[in-house]
Amino acid sequence: MYQPAHGKFKVADAPALLERLAASVPATLVTTAADGFLTSILPMIFDSSDGPNGVLRGHLARPNPQWQAASGTAAIAVFNGPDAYISPAWYEEKRLTGRVVPTWNYTTVVAHGRLVVHDDVDWLVAHVRQLVERHEADRSEPWSVDDAPAGYIYGQARGIVGLELRVVRIEAKRKLIQNRSAADIYGTLEGLEAGTPRERAVAEDMRRDE
Repeated sequence: MYQPAHGKFKVADAPALLERLAASVPATLVTTAADGFLTSILPMIFDSSDGPNGVLRGHLARPNPQWQAASGTAAIAVFNGPDAYISPAWYEEKRLTGRVVPTWNYTTVVAHGRLVVHDDVDWLVAHVRQLVERHEADRSEPWSVDDAPAGYIYGQARGIVGLELRVVRIEAKRKLIQNRSAADIYGTLEGLEAGTPRERAVAEDMRRDE
């Protein structure tokens, strides 16, 4: 992933950012096949304690051809955080010189690794339980895997295939106009916070490092 020479967009603690994003957004899993690239959108759990760089775990529908050629192959999982268009009208520099152009703010992490396929139903049920518990935890009446008949859950698990991405490298980038003046950043925050929920999410991300 391209990182400008000034280094202001590079993330010092990439594993921590990966863990935060994986807890709330799905991954775009990219693998290669004989006829090109294969991609899938899927939730994944990041386990930073497993191995030197951690492991990402997820699953695909059994009919999905991506897993069939994936075992042992190189892959990347991309996690995208909040993003939004940035209008130069928000910059103080526009009023001073007019020498401004639009840009796009975003946060992203790319995890590189090799895939391991899991087809054991007990592994799959345990994985689904962990995934459900993570996403149901903040609900007032959380749904549990135990709310469904055990036979039903095991039957559904036979329709999926588990994946582990053994991470070998993590790249992270937060392009949040850190290369602009304090006045331009302040104007951008005002513009974003008066905008859509998506824009307000980017403003919140910008304020994390204030």
